[in-house]
Amino acid sequence: MELETITYRTEANVAHVRFNRPEGANAVSPSFSRDLRDVMLEIEFDDDVKAVSVTAEGKVFCAGGDLKLFHEAGEGLPRLATDMLIDFHGAIYKMNRIPKPFVAGISGAAGGAGLSLASAFDLVVSAESAKYTMAYTRAGVTPDGTSSYFVARHIGLRRMLDLTLTNRVLSAQEAEQWGLVNRVVADDEVDQVTADLAASLASGPSWALGMAKRVIYNGYEHDLESAAEFEGVTIAESMSRHDGREGIAAFVEKRAADFDGS
Repeated sequence: MELETITYRTEANVAHVRFNRPEGANAVSPSFSRDLRDVMLEIEFDDDVKAVSVTAEGKVFCAGGDLKLFHEAGEGLPRLATDMLIDFHGAIYKMNRIPKPFVAGISGAAGGAGLSLASAFDLVVSAESAKYTMAYTRAGVTPDGTSSYFVARHIGLRRMLDLTLTNRVLSAQEAEQWGLVNRVVADDEVDQVTADLAASLASGPSWALGMAKRVIYNGYEHDLESAAEFEGVTIAESMSRHDGREGIAAFVEKRAADFDGS
């Protein structure tokens, strides 16, 4: 897999994804979107990967769309953007459907499409100095990157409108209070905390964790009976597997569970 803007490696059942165009503030571009899509496909089909850590090189996690590149596209910008979003949105769809937990570590700032992307991860660790802003309308454009789906669900419709229409900038503490991030840590601890959290998830009952992710997203989108039916089918399958039987036995026997991910 050849990547231009992202580095990728695996270690101890964790895929480590790192945005790696710091000179361009890790902005979303056609090449970044293609790389992200390719990475998601790699993660999906690598059975050894049980969890994913996503961080970024440089001072900014992702500054949003590459406005310099967009400006240079001139009259061809609508086509360039449409082509780019096929990959960018496709990568996010894929990430959401892959039954493996994705943990992001946000340093510096997540703005525009960067905030949209951050909102699509399952868990988010934030540096205490990080900033969050929608920024789209400041550039005279409308939101993308699935923000109308994820950000609105995390923080509510009225707050989503506030962020989008006023381009309000949230501190890490505000982002945590609003539900955009899960926890705030010291700036120099973000990468390690993110990797450690992903490693902890990878060493647990990984099938159950991945399917729990699917159950939660499915339940959020369906009516009561449909959600409960999927819950019933999934928990019954989990009880037929090693980790389900082992977890129950360990609880009854008052010992640590020996999960193997199956």
